[in-house]
Amino acid sequence: MSYYFSKVIKSDFEAAISKVTEELKKEGFGVLTNIDMKETLKKKLDVDIRKYKILGACNPQFAHQALLAESQIGTMLPCNVVVQERENGEVEISAVDPVASMMAIVNPGLVELAQQVSVKLKSVVENV
Repeated sequence: MSYYFSKVIKSDFEAAISKVTEELKKEGFGVLTNIDMKETLKKKLDVDIRKYKILGACNPQFAHQALLAESQIGTMLPCNVVVQERENGEVEISAVDPVASMMAIVNPGLVELAQQVSVKLKSVVENV
């Protein structure tokens, strides 16, 4: 089982970020964090990498249900969606598969919830 969903598209990087954010919103997610790895690694290590952003996406209804089922679930939140520059004007969009993440937690109450979130994140990636 893979731990993520992925799709490569032809797009401008910033346009891809906008499209991913829009698709997340359609599925009830907001972006809580926006980590620019290119900028961070340049500042901290003085290294240059391709454009690479990690969007921390959260669907409040699912997050609430998960917190009710497992008090320490916050260690696994938010759901990360990665947008990274590839060669030839391509951009790769990847999202964590919550089903794979939840395998690390022994709590049957999270299985169905993870499956529901997985369907929504898979839809985001497919619709970009």
